[in-house]
Amino acid sequence: MVIEGNRVRERYLQVRNQSEQICSPLTAEDHVVQPIVDVSPPKWHLGHTTWFFETLVLAQNDPDYNVFDDNYGFLFNSYYETVGARTIRTDRGNLTRPTVKEILEYRSYVDEKMEGFLEKVEDPEVLELIELGIQHEQQHQELLFYDIKYILGNNPLFPVYVSNYISPCTTELSSANDLIIEEGVYQIGHQEENFHFDNEKGVHNVFLHSCALQDRLITNKEYIEFIEDGGYSDFRFWLSEGWDWVKQNAIKAPFHWHFKEGDWFMYSLNGGLVKVDLFAPVIHISFFEADAYAKWSGLRMPTEFEWEVACNQYGTIDKQTNFMESNHYAPVSPLNGNNQLYGDVWEWTSSAYRPYPYYKAPEGAVGEYNGKFMVNQMVLRGGSCATSRTHIRNTYRNFFHPHLRWMFSGVRLAKDL
Repeated sequence: MVIEGNRVRERYLQVRNQSEQICSPLTAEDHVVQPIVDVSPPKWHLGHTTWFFETLVLAQNDPDYNVFDDNYGFLFNSYYETVGARTIRTDRGNLTRPTVKEILEYRSYVDEKMEGFLEKVEDPEVLELIELGIQHEQQHQELLFYDIKYILGNNPLFPVYVSNYISPCTTELSSANDLIIEEGVYQIGHQEENFHFDNEKGVHNVFLHSCALQDRLITNKEYIEFIEDGGYSDFRFWLSEGWDWVKQNAIKAPFHWHFKEGDWFMYSLNGGLVKVDLFAPVIHISFFEADAYAKWSGLRMPTEFEWEVACNQYGTIDKQTNFMESNHYAPVSPLNGNNQLYGDVWEWTSSAYRPYPYYKAPEGAVGEYNGKFMVNQMVLRGGSCATSRTHIRNTYRNFFHPHLRWMFSGVRLAKDL
């Protein structure tokens, strides 16, 4: 892969600025909160993404670089055993110091050093590492949206993150049509020279039986029908582990939903507590919920291979595609025939997160990026309204544990033909 230093520099500065823009509506107090283990304080994200460039790029490749603060490695290392000790994940919310101001000074210091480094670096492997760091920060930008929504959405005041609420769609959507996949052998995996993560490598053939994926995502209105039909109280629709999860946690609706005065409301980043938009895609459901809904409907979720083939044949990214750059921060109804294979919500698949054939983790710290998480998780595809359009592709494999739902996750159904 050929990477140009000037292009990397431009992308580096744009992405680094975007992270700070995401946090700009927050108060200093908002930056520190860690309500659950899965949610990291926003200021930790700002520090961790900076630590990545300082530790894995500058300290390893620039002999003139001086570390900003020797303590920050312990504070902002996430899970890289190769690099050294780190603070326990559950303790990230205890870091009242360094302050937000000090972390922004840290970012400014590293950015200045990175700009100088990018003017002289020519090694293709180092440029690829910097591109990985940029992509890594884009992943954390999406996590920032999840975590900010969790923090504000669990505040009893339901504060608005930004005031750009879009009125709900008032037009009933038509019944979903089929995106047909013919029986045959298909190639899966990343085949181009542009950036991709190691978990996308290993181009291989899969045989698919004839099937069809629906041409849009499941809506809130359709999901409410599942709720009203007793979907959360009928064990027949649930995997055993999912049924235990429902009972133990008293789950009755998607995350961020509230039933008030005979109607469903949900927390929205751009509107606070608002009525559920019936024709927008359902969001914040776990794999267990997606699977139960599919069983209730008489259909199923697609495999990640079926999804990738469908995306190759039917997926498009255009001005109607709802990514982070749309500034909605919420899924919207499909526009002008957009089949929502990209954007809006990450789509659960029925595929376990496992390595492709020929997979081999890279050497060193970057080898810990994906491979060691290939167990007990399920694959999601397609990106969301919090994903940058420069970060997604048809082979991108996201992955989460099946009970999680604070991320922007939804479901599309499939069937055998």
